[in-house]
Amino acid sequence: MFARPLILILLLAVPTWWWRRHRAHRPAAEYSDLGQLASTGRTRRWVGEVPAGLRSVALGAWIIAAAGPQTAVEPNEITREGIAITIAVDVSSSMLAEDFAPSNRLDVAKEQSIAFIRARRFDRIGLVAFAGEALTRVPVTVDYAVLEQAVLDLRVGELDDGTAIGTAIATGANRLRRVEGKSKVMVLMTDGENNRGRLDPRTAAEAAERVGVRIYTIGIGTEGEARTPIGTGIGGRLRYQTLPVRIDEELLQDIAETTGGRYFRATDAEALRGIFQQIDQLEKTPVEITRFTQHNESYRIPLLIGLAALALELMVGATVVIRVP
Repeated sequence: MFARPLILILLLAVPTWWWRRHRAHRPAAEYSDLGQLASTGRTRRWVGEVPAGLRSVALGAWIIAAAGPQTAVEPNEITREGIAITIAVDVSSSMLAEDFAPSNRLDVAKEQSIAFIRARRFDRIGLVAFAGEALTRVPVTVDYAVLEQAVLDLRVGELDDGTAIGTAIATGANRLRRVEGKSKVMVLMTDGENNRGRLDPRTAAEAAERVGVRIYTIGIGTEGEARTPIGTGIGGRLRYQTLPVRIDEELLQDIAETTGGRYFRATDAEALRGIFQQIDQLEKTPVEITRFTQHNESYRIPLLIGLAALALELMVGATVVIRVP
């Protein structure tokens, strides 16, 4: 590719010059018998043409350099308005209930959260852990490796026990409020009823809706009863008891409807996987790809070739091939 391709027409001057040079060549003297000079002419003629050949190379190289040779690099510049997402995970003690055998609720929630994160490409995602209080574990970021590790590190007992859904919504919405962009989503997973925190969940949902946050709520737990930890026994081991599963579905539905989201009920690991897949389909990222071509100038190589050919011509002309008047 050349910046000034029309200059390449001048390359026709090189063969034209050779043709005219050949036509203009006349012997200095006429001989009736050239037999004695034939062998000398054949062996030395090509040496005499070396300077002219080098001059042709120099001229051709400089014409190519003047035409502006370029190498094209075609990167993709992606301009996007990604979705900002906060994943809020309940880490209260009831999330250790073993109704998602062979794993407990928290392990399955972590596994499916990571799968959801890996399915996103251009979104900014944050993580909030909540129980009796809420804590931002990772601010909204595009560093998915850090985010995945933070999800893996979620543990029961890191926060005061209980379920403060209103506080969780307020914490997640506050993070999203500061993020630029029109599409802001919160995925809230809990297995219980709101029993902690001073902020009413419905009031928090209304505030989230005013700042443009859409909430998808997921109730985690089987229908009926589940083997649930009720405390610790000798040696610090958890004591379990089969208890009814209580999820305030009406509250979670109201939160979702208030913000324009949806409520889902996950009764097993497969159902939770399907829920995350549905949310993934509902919240697709609009991506605008702008392609541009970057040209790198490459005139230096032919320019140096021309200079080298000229220098070699002068050297050969001054040593091997000497013109005699």
